[in-house]
Amino acid sequence: MTLAGIELRYLITEMNKQVKDYYVSNIYGVSRNSILFKLHHPDKPDLLVMFSTFGLWTTNVKISQMEENRLIKRLRNDLLRSKIVEIKQLGSERIAYVTFSGFDQEFILVGEFFGDGNIILCNKEMKILSLLHSIDVRHRKLGVGLNYVPPPSSGLNILEVTKENIEEIKTSSTPIVRWVGRTLGLPGKYTEEIIRMTGLDPDKLGNTLTDKEIDYIFNATKDLIDKVITGKHDSYIIRDIKNADVIPIPLGNMEGKNAVKVSSFMEGLDSLFSENLLEHGKSSQSTTANQKITELEHKLEEQNKAILLVKERSSSIAGVARALLEISYTGILSIEDPVIQTLLSKYNSHVARESGIFLINIGGEKIKLDPQSSIQAIASTLFNESKKQMRATDTINLEKKKTEKNLELVKKQASVAQDSIVFAVQKKKEWFERYRWFITSDGRLAIGGRDASSNSAVIRKHLNQNDKVFHAEIVGSPFFLLRESTEDDISSVKEVSQATVCFSRAWRAGIFGLNAYWMRPDQVKTAAPSGQFIAKGSFVIEGSKNFVQVSTLQLAIGLYEKDESYLLMCGPPSAIKKHCIYYVMIEPSGSDMADLAKKVKLEFMKFKEKEEIVKAISMDDFTRILPAGDSHIVEAGEGEAYN
Repeated sequence: MTLAGIELRYLITEMNKQVKDYYVSNIYGVSRNSILFKLHHPDKPDLLVMFSTFGLWTTNVKISQMEENRLIKRLRNDLLRSKIVEIKQLGSERIAYVTFSGFDQEFILVGEFFGDGNIILCNKEMKILSLLHSIDVRHRKLGVGLNYVPPPSSGLNILEVTKENIEEIKTSSTPIVRWVGRTLGLPGKYTEEIIRMTGLDPDKLGNTLTDKEIDYIFNATKDLIDKVITGKHDSYIIRDIKNADVIPIPLGNMEGKNAVKVSSFMEGLDSLFSENLLEHGKSSQSTTANQKITELEHKLEEQNKAILLVKERSSSIAGVARALLEISYTGILSIEDPVIQTLLSKYNSHVARESGIFLINIGGEKIKLDPQSSIQAIASTLFNESKKQMRATDTINLEKKKTEKNLELVKKQASVAQDSIVFAVQKKKEWFERYRWFITSDGRLAIGGRDASSNSAVIRKHLNQNDKVFHAEIVGSPFFLLRESTEDDISSVKEVSQATVCFSRAWRAGIFGLNAYWMRPDQVKTAAPSGQFIAKGSFVIEGSKNFVQVSTLQLAIGLYEKDESYLLMCGPPSAIKKHCIYYVMIEPSGSDMADLAKKVKLEFMKFKEKEEIVKAISMDDFTRILPAGDSHIVEAGEGEAYN
C-alpha cells in the first residue's frame, strides 16, 4: 500500500501534537530505505518515529537492522539531541518536511513518498547535504550541494478544493469516477467511495451532470476529506490473497470483506508498514543468502565433476598399463611395435613425439616415456601415474569438504538472519518491572530488590503501612515487599519467602533449607543508630521476626498477559502457573544465565500460539528476570491462565 495525500495530512497533524518538545535521543538504520528515530522527553514516555520511503509515522515496534543505510552517519552527526520543531506537508502532495533545531543550527529532512521514494537532508536554506537517491531528469535534478527542488505539482490541491473546481467536470465526456480520480489525485478506493456517497452511476459522463449532481459530488468530496484529515475515523485493516490495506473510514459495504477493526488509523498503518519492512528485510536477506548458496552449490558441483574426471583418467591410465603388461608376456618388447599401436587404439590412446619428446597420449592425458624402456617398465610408469592421479582427488576432496561446510554454514546463517529480523514491541514499562516482581497466588503484587540500589529503592520509595517486608537469613539477600497484605495471605507469605531465598545468594551456592522472615513496615529503620553505620541497601530491623522455612529452591518463568500486552514474570512455581499462560520451571546448577536465557526462550517458542510474541521479546529481557547463578530447566508447560 502507499499513502494518499489526505492520509499524510492526518498523520502530520497527529504527529505535530505528539512530538512537541521531544528531542532526538537516537537514530537507527532499519533498511536502506527506512530510518527509526527515538525521541525523548524529560516527563513523557519515549516515542519512536519511522521515516521511510513508504511514509512517516509513530510506531510501537522496533525492527532490528536489516540493511545498511547510507544516511545514518550524517543524520546522527547533524540531528542527535535536536528537537523536532515542525512537520509540514507540501500542499496535498505526498511530500513532508520535518524541521529539526538545536545547537544554533536548523536542518530539514524531506520525505518523498511516491514512486521509489526518497529521503533528503537539507540545511535551512534547502541546500542538499545528503540523500538516498540522486536524480537527474529533464525537469529536476537532486544531488549533494544542489538546492532541493520539489517535483512539478500534480495539479489541484485537494485540501483546498472548491465547487468551481468540481464544476469543470461539465466540460468532460469522461465517466465521472475516472474524472474525479484523475482531477483530485485520489486513490481508486476514495474515488469510488465519493461516487458511492452521491448515489450516482460511476460511468455517467461528466457533461451530462446536473448542477444538483455536481453539488452531490462536491459535498461528498469535502465530507470524505474532512473525515480523513481530521481523524473522524473508524479504521480497518483489510486483507485479501494478494494485498493488504488500512482504511481510516469504512468504504462501501464492509460485509464479506476480510476486515479487522483497529483502534486507530496510525496503529493500522504502523502494523502494515512494519510488516512490509519486515518482509522486505527477509526478502533482502534471502536474496543475498541465495546468491551465496548458488555460488557454493555451483562450486561443489564443479568439484564433484573434477573428482569424477580425475578418477576416470586414473582408471584409463591403469587400464592401458594392465593391457601393456599382459601383451608383454607374448614376447613383444618395444612400445613402438605396430601391435602395440593397434592395442593402444582400443583404449583411445596412441604414442607420439612432440618437440622430440616421446610420450603416450591416453584420453588426452600426455605421459612422457622412454621408448627404449621395456614394456614392463613402461607399464610400471603408467601404474605410478595412475596412483598419482588418484592422490590428486584427496586434495580436491579436502576442498570439497570445506565447500560443503561453508554451504551448510551459509544456509544456517541465512535461516538465523531471517529469524533475527523481528518486531520488538516497544511497550510502556510497568513501574514494578525495574525490580524483581511477581503476582502471588492470592493476587498480591510482590516486588524485590536486584542489588543494593534497588533494595534501597524498594524500601524507601514503595514501602506502605499495609505491606509485609521479607528478608532471608543469608548475606546477599534481597528485600521483598508483599503489597497490601492481609492476615489471610498465607499462600502469598510462603511464596514471597521462597522468592526471597531463591533470589538471594543461596541460589548460586545451592544452599537448601534456609529461613526467610517477614516483619511490619514500622520495624524497618532506614537510619543506623547513633554512631553506627549500615551499608547501602541494608536496614536496621527492630522487634521480633516471623520465620518461614523454605525447603526447596525452585523458580518459574512465565508469560503473563496484562492489558493486551505480555510480560515475563519470575517467581515461585505455584504463583507463575496460576497467573501465566505458559511457564518454564528452573532449579540451581547447570547453565550460566546467558545460556539458560536462550534455552528458556527456545522452550517458550514451542508454545506455537504465542510464537511471534515470544520472538519479539529480547534476550536481555529473558536474562534480566533470571536469578543470579547457574540454573537448569526441569519442566515446561501451559499455565492455568491459558484456559
